[in-house]
Amino acid sequence: MSEQRPSENSRPGTPPPGVDGGWTRWDKGASPSPPRPREPRRLFLWIFLAVQALFVIWIITGSVNSTRSAGKSCAGLTGQDFTNCINAGHVGTTIGIGLIVGLWAAVDIILGITYLIYRLSRRDQP
Repeated sequence: MSEQRPSENSRPGTPPPGVDGGWTRWDKGASPSPPRPREPRRLFLWIFLAVQALFVIWIITGSVNSTRSAGKSCAGLTGQDFTNCINAGHVGTTIGIGLIVGLWAAVDIILGITYLIYRLSRRDQP
């Protein structure tokens, strides 16, 4: 029995010999596949994440600057006065951070309602 060596063009995934070097379609009668639908750009997601990043940066810088300035404003005080001054600075920082978090929540609610209205307006009508 003689062994036949496979030709280069008999590998799986290659066209049969004599078909334009493998650059033509095998199924010339088939219709081309429909174009893929374009994915949404998710612009709202990036805007939402940017807003979140801005609020986080605002909270971090606010608390760091408040801690730094507390030592300067309480300079020259001693004993109970110094302790009261530092504690008052911490209370002020807590109130400020609370106001920022409240504003953050309000902005997130407004963004969420805006997104829902946008999605409802783009929905296919029956």
